Amino acid sequence: MENLLALNACFMAIQLFDSLSRTLKPLKASQPDGVIRFYNCGPTVYAAAHIGNFRTFVVNDVIRRLLELEFGAAKVKHVRNLTDVDDKTIRRSQEEGRSLADVTKQWTEKFWADCKALNCLSPHEEPRAADPKYLKAQVNMIDVLLEKGNAYRSADGSVYFKVNSFPEYGALSRVKERDLQLGSALAGKPQTADADEKEDGSDFALWKAWKAEDGPNKWPGPHGASEGRPGWHIECSAMSKAILGETIDLHTGGVDLLFPHHENEIAQSQCCNGTTFANHWYHSEHLLVDGKKMSKSLGNLYTLDQLTAMGHSPMALRYALLMGHPRKQLNFTLDSLHAAESALKTLREYRATLPETTTGAHEVFGHVLTSLNDDLNTPAALGALFTIVNRKGGEADRASFDRVMFALGLDLKVEAPKAAVPAEITALAEKRWAAKQAKDFATADTLRKELTAAGWAMLDRKDGYSLEKAKS
Repeated sequence: MENLLALNACFMAIQLFDSLSRTLKPLKASQPDGVIRFYNCGPTVYAAAHIGNFRTFVVNDVIRRLLELEFGAAKVKHVRNLTDVDDKTIRRSQEEGRSLADVTKQWTEKFWADCKALNCLSPHEEPRAADPKYLKAQVNMIDVLLEKGNAYRSADGSVYFKVNSFPEYGALSRVKERDLQLGSALAGKPQTADADEKEDGSDFALWKAWKAEDGPNKWPGPHGASEGRPGWHIECSAMSKAILGETIDLHTGGVDLLFPHHENEIAQSQCCNGTTFANHWYHSEHLLVDGKKMSKSLGNLYTLDQLTAMGHSPMALRYALLMGHPRKQLNFTLDSLHAAESALKTLREYRATLPETTTGAHEVFGHVLTSLNDDLNTPAALGALFTIVNRKGGEADRASFDRVMFALGLDLKVEAPKAAVPAEITALAEKRWAAKQAKDFATADTLRKELTAAGWAMLDRKDGYSLEKAKS
């Protein structure tokens, strides 16, 4: 790592767009110890994370890697939470007749396995909202907000944050006063069962009183409140404060969290602590699939397991997720995975031609790292990388090339699994390809339907075809 740091010294500092100020700002440490305090919102562990979730986690991983290259691994403190108590996790445990701990353990381990497959670095700490230590931290914050008059208890024993007690509310999302009313289009939530307990429709829950549908999942609440569980928003504020302190240097997440989650984090944290919560906010955009928003009803919500079952490697998915600028919507297609596999093959072959070291070679890939440090422009970085690769020759070496692979998180040792294609499926595919080459399109269409009925998709290319297990 020392060599990586030395080689990186000549390149520009990391600059990221700040969602709060709407400006491009350099990332820097705010505390005397020089440590970058980095928090990103983690998953709700009630089901497998989909590839849209992993776009955000891969983007966060590249940020983490760039921070380590610039500041050194010892000067980066990365925290990612696990939401293991909320409406979704409790509902899943009740439906399955299992304890909340069993359900969330299962899906936490699945999330970890997917992160490892995608070569994401583990956070330095990964607090759980239901951990007694952090439940206490959440209750303590709510007690402070009650004492300061920023929160109130409702008749059923829940506790709500009083939005109008924080004049700066809405600065992050630019949400207007009229848009905060319950059921508004921007709030994006229909009127809920506990709406009558609020003093104002824009207020949000800090603590939810126990209800029968919660089953055994309840804990002692703040002073004067009923037994119940924390609201989703207070979890991140309390865990971030407990580990990183009252002010952090960078807070990230998907754009879907900008409002209301991150807006609410700012309000409750700054009212409780009396100081700035986060100096820098970064949000990545949505992932589309075949030009449409992902949804179960459309059948386009992919998980990593589904893609690997089709014969695609996790590294191809990681590469595909980096092909678009993180702050712009990215359209994912299965064809993009084929392009990613081809690109990774080219990179493996290129690396094999490089000498171990060459004097001054670290400057060869300067434009790649500069692009990454310039608002995480991953498509520009990949473009600069392949300009060098396609040029061939020059002073590049493996050490400098591997530094770029580290920054992007691309493990070139991981290759696509070989899907076991039954002999009869291969025979059908060969017949269809021959029919297509002979321009017998009627026969080709008939054979494609037979392949589809058998659970296989045949993807045509100019130079041949590939077979994939169809998504179930």
